[in-house]
Amino acid sequence: MALLWLLTLLVCGVNANRDEALRIMENNPVIDGHNDLPWQLLSAANNQLSKVDLFTVATTHTNIPKLREGKVGGQFWAAYVPCDTQGKDAVKRTLEQIDVIHRMCEKYPVDFLCVGSSDGIAEAIRTKKVASLIGVEGGHSIDSSLGVLRTFYNLGVRYMTLTHSCNVPWVDNWLVDTNTDPAKSNGLSDFGKTVIMEMNRLGMIVDLAHVSEKTMKDALEVSQAPVIFSHSSAYHLCNHARNVKDDVLRIVKEKKGLVMVNFFNDYVTCNTAANLSNVADHFDYIKQIAGYEAVGFGGDYDGVPRVPDGLKDVSKYPDLVAELLRRGWTQAELEAALTKNLIRVFQGVEQTSINMNATQPKDEPIAYQEIKDDCRTSYGYDTSTGTTAHPHVGGGLLLLLCLFILCTFEAL
Repeated sequence: MALLWLLTLLVCGVNANRDEALRIMENNPVIDGHNDLPWQLLSAANNQLSKVDLFTVATTHTNIPKLREGKVGGQFWAAYVPCDTQGKDAVKRTLEQIDVIHRMCEKYPVDFLCVGSSDGIAEAIRTKKVASLIGVEGGHSIDSSLGVLRTFYNLGVRYMTLTHSCNVPWVDNWLVDTNTDPAKSNGLSDFGKTVIMEMNRLGMIVDLAHVSEKTMKDALEVSQAPVIFSHSSAYHLCNHARNVKDDVLRIVKEKKGLVMVNFFNDYVTCNTAANLSNVADHFDYIKQIAGYEAVGFGGDYDGVPRVPDGLKDVSKYPDLVAELLRRGWTQAELEAALTKNLIRVFQGVEQTSINMNATQPKDEPIAYQEIKDDCRTSYGYDTSTGTTAHPHVGGGLLLLLCLFILCTFEAL
């Protein structure tokens, strides 16, 4: 009889926490930092939305009913293309992924609202739609071009992950810290720092998931705006190079940034098995080291092969929030982690852009020798030196020199 009573109390407690989680999430739904559904659309249907029904598709972690059940109010959709596109068709492939995200919003206007500002997120939440934002996952997607970066911003991209799992000519990725890749830039190169400053000027969030530890520290020092880790966890709990160490967490706190906890088992427990409680441990730990204003949700759904027991898809966010309630998180802390932290960071990025309004766009290209290969042309560069060519300026100087010599001879 006593055992039955204890079980009844336990079940009632669990249900009460979940009911409270749903109540909190009604007005403060989760804004998740990273979801790879667009990659699944490419892999399964070559981005032919006419062949996919996002209400009924059952092979993905994500569909519209699951998003509704999970109280998702904002989602950064990843415009991701693999590293083997680098130096080849990365820009074209990324444009296709940006396009399919826009088409998701066009095909499902009752459910998705493509937005590009913090005010847009608030409007989507108010109208009970999923605020749909675009994050480019990997600096290789801009092909070392500031012009492409600016064009992506104009197409709605609001964060860029500086690397994926490969170095780009101007920044090192996380595999450098495992000695799998050699360091190329020792963090950020000078051009990499220019990319950061141009992102600040535009109002594009700098995302440090997937970068090396040195890159993290370089970017945190250079960026005038808050940065995010869109899908990374706590290194102290799982010593994986994709996670964030304590000293970096403290800098994130100082810089008012955000670490959005990744649900991939291998980054949660450093094992192939994990559960919801293990994920909650990362929330607790980041809160302990960096404060509750530095923690968010970055599930990485549809981008990973293994997710924790209890978090099988995007419908399960309320169960995680219920667990955090059970652990003593307050409503204010949960509202921050769910919604307000990301909006605060985004507003900080937008304000930095406003402050830099008078700053001219950076237009000095990366050195040609840093990108030279058989798959690209060299227009605009002086290939004998690797610098930018100025043929009209050079021709003008030559003409002036000739006129000077001619006039000198006439005077004699």
